[in-house]
Amino acid sequence: MRMDPETSDERRLDAAAGRLERAVAALESRLGSREGDGDLFEGPPGEGLQAEFVRAKSRARELEAAGEEASAALGRAIHEIRSALAGEIEEGDR
Repeated sequence: MRMDPETSDERRLDAAAGRLERAVAALESRLGSREGDGDLFEGPPGEGLQAEFVRAKSRARELEAAGEEASAALGRAIHEIRSALAGEIEEGDR
């Protein structure tokens, strides 16, 4: 049984859109899962600031990794969408 090219392209686009939505949701989740802000001045002088600095550096690394993952997911989705659209154009030329 031969699959309809339009149905196949629609499925590929739907799959790419789904992956893109999941990547965006994961990025939003990471951005929204910030640790609670503690009192910067509890304990010995500077200890709270040191802890906040360490958390900020860790958060920056997490955001950088999440951004790279989202960028890669977007790149894959764009490639798949362009491929699907190119296939539609070729089918239309026949």
